[in-house]
Amino acid sequence: MIKLPFAGIKGETESKSTIVQVPCMEMYGDTCPILTEVRGWFKDPALEDMGRKYWKKRSYIFQGFVAEDGLKEETKPENPIRRFIIGPQIFQLIRSALVDPELEDLPTDYVHGLDFRMKKGSKGGYADYSTSSWARRERPLSDEEQDAIKNHGLYNLSDFLPKKPTEIELKVMKEMFEASVDGEAFDMERWGQYFKPAGMGQNTGDPNKASTPKASASAEDSYDDEPAPVATTKAAPAPKAEESSGDSRAQDILAMIRNRQKQ
Repeated sequence: MIKLPFAGIKGETESKSTIVQVPCMEMYGDTCPILTEVRGWFKDPALEDMGRKYWKKRSYIFQGFVAEDGLKEETKPENPIRRFIIGPQIFQLIRSALVDPELEDLPTDYVHGLDFRMKKGSKGGYADYSTSSWARRERPLSDEEQDAIKNHGLYNLSDFLPKKPTEIELKVMKEMFEASVDGEAFDMERWGQYFKPAGMGQNTGDPNKASTPKASASAEDSYDDEPAPVATTKAAPAPKAEESSGDSRAQDILAMIRNRQKQ
C-alpha cells in the first residue's frame, strides 16, 4: 500500500493531518504511476526524504493456527484458522525456512511441520521481531486442528488482496498523489467515493482491514524490503502555498518535483 498524507480534510475547520492509503499497482504486476514518479526522486539527494514518505509499504497475508496465545483472548472465533497480516521483518524470518534446501520437510507440513514463535521486542523506539524463530522440534497438527481444516477449509488468500483499481481510480490516485505533494487537504467531495482517509470505509479494500488478527504486526512495525527506500516515521505534510513563504526549502522541493513531472 502507498500512504498519501494530506494537510487535513477540505471544509473541516479543525481538521488535522490525515492519511489515505491506496494500493500499489505493482502488487498486480502492473506499472504503478505513483512509484514511477517517486523512483526518480531517489536520484536527487534533495528529494530522497520526500521519496521515502511516498514509497510503498509491504505486508503479507498468511493463515495458520494460534498454538499458544500469549495475548489471552477472551473470546475465540468458531473457525480457529486465522489470517495474519505480517510485516517484512517477520516475513523474511518465515521465508528463510520455506526456501531452506537442507530441510527435509516444509515447516508447513501437517505431520513434520514446525511452529513459528513470534517474539516482540523494541529497538530504537520501534517494534522489533528479530528474535522470532521457527521451533527446532517438529509438531504434527493436532486432531482438533486437522478437523478444523476438514470442516472449514483453508482460505484462498488472494480473495483478501485489495481490489485492483480501475482506470478511473488510477486517475484519482494520481490526482490525490499530486495534491498530497502540494500540501493540499483531502477533498472528500472530489475523491471520497473512491478512497477515504484512515478510519473511514474504503471501496478499494485494504489488507489491514481484511482481518483483525490479534498477533499480527501493526502498520508502524512494517518496513519495505527493497534497498533504496526505507521506512520513515509519519512525516508532516508539505505546507500550503499560502503558508510557505517562510519555508523556502519546502517550496524549492515542491518546485523541483513539479519540474520533473513536466519533463
